[in-house]
Order: sequence, then C-alpha cells, then structure tokens
Amino acid sequence: MRRLTLSFCALVICLSAAALAPAAASAYAPVGEATIHPGVQTYTEGGQCTANFIFTDGSSTYIGQAAHCSGTGAATDTNGCDAGSLPLGTPVEINGASQPGTLAYSSWIAMDEREETDADACDYNDFALVKIHPDDVGKVNPSVPGFGGPVGVGGPSRFGDDVFSYGNSSLRLGISLLSPKFGKVVETVGNGWSRTVYTATPGIPGDSGSGFLDESGAAIGTLSTVAIAPLAGSNGVADLGRQLDYAADSGFAVSLVDGTKPFTPDLVGAIIGG
Repeated sequence: MRRLTLSFCALVICLSAAALAPAAASAYAPVGEATIHPGVQTYTEGGQCTANFIFTDGSSTYIGQAAHCSGTGAATDTNGCDAGSLPLGTPVEINGASQPGTLAYSSWIAMDEREETDADACDYNDFALVKIHPDDVGKVNPSVPGFGGPVGVGGPSRFGDDVFSYGNSSLRLGISLLSPKFGKVVETVGNGWSRTVYTATPGIPGDSGSGFLDESGAAIGTLSTVAIAPLAGSNGVADLGRQLDYAADSGFAVSLVDGTKPFTPDLVGAIIGG
C-alpha cells in the first residue's frame, strides 16, 4: 500500500576534502549572540520553512532548508522529479539576517537536470542550500537551539532509536517552549532514503526542513513530510547523508558545520534553557 504524504509548506566542481573542513569555532558568533542558526525561519517567495543546519564549501556559508520550500506547485507535491522549483539565485529571506540569502542548490533542480529515475530518490531527496550573504556570516552560529550539536553526520536509523529536533513554525505563535522535540524512529522507508518518526510535539506546517539529531548528537535528517496513512501524525525525515552525497555527485559539495555548543539529550533542559 502506497504511503500518502503531504508536504509541510503551503506553499561545480567538487572541492577537495581539505577544502571542505568546517571553519574553526572562533569564526562564528557566540551562541547567545548569534541571530542566524539552525531553527530560524526562512521564506522563499512566501513559502515558510525552518532551517536545519549550517554548511560550508570552504569559502561560503550556507543554511539548509527543504527543496519543496522553493517549489512552484501545490502543497501536495512531494515528488521532486515531477514538481517544479523556483530557479537558483532566487532570494530567500532568513530571519536574523540583514540581507536576503540566495538559493544555491536544490535537490529537485539537480534531479531534474540529471533526469533521475530512482523512485525513492524522487520521493525523498528534499534538500536545498541557501547561501548566506557575506554581510551576515558573522551573525551565524551552527549550534542547534536547546540541544547543542550537531556532531557530524549520522548513519542509518533503526526501530526505536531516539531523535531530537527543533521546530520553529509561526503557527506556534512564538511559544518557544513547544519548539524542542523528542521522538522515536518507527520505521525506515524508501530503501534508506527516509525514516518515519513520532515526536512530541509532532512537526507542523512551517517546521518543514528542520534538522533531526540522533542520541549522540549526529545530524541524521531533515523534516520533509507528514504522513496521512498508514501512520497518521508521524513525520518523514529524509536521510541527510544521502542528500549531501547526492549534492556532491551533482557538483555541489559541502560539509556540515559542527555546533560550538556540546550536544545534550535533555528535552527538559532544552525547553527550559532554550
């Protein structure tokens, strides 16, 4: 039975491994002073999403969001090989930034250019990178609010694994206590391209694109879909490692920037401490 999903939003050259090393922690703003970080809201021609993590190609700094945040179709369009996308270079408003960022990479555009035929990639490869304006790079910190981290890119998930996330939908009306989330993996789907998770609270529209950490603080995925059936109320979390590999194979290689704040799997502390 085919899983029914609904997209959250209503709406070149590869560098050497040395060049991809994350910048030193001192290059980033202190946690308490940074205005750009995982979990901030992004707006792409009205499409609202939550940013996941910070990335670098060795010279520029990027913030991640879901590819469907810049989609041109209906909110139900989740197949990136069929759906349309705004072009690269589209301005993206980033909360906390003084200048718009620019859409620098979209897995949906990359799959269209490569004439992708892998059904699992088409369904679950939902990842984009927004280049942060040079004037705003000094306002960035890569740490996930509340939990800290990430600590590298994680691997595959198993049933029962713990997950942690930070949603920031405007539908929460600014109630930050509802943003930190803890949950469990209930299944892996798409031959490893995604996993289904339950979290308290569940992701809601506007959380789309937000990042997920495993129990060690490794970045494992990005929020892409909410399931209508057979697991109503669950969230689809696309595999970050596969998304980054696909970007690199498409000529856009970046590396995840680790958080400057240590990871702690403490939901209560994340809620209280923010």
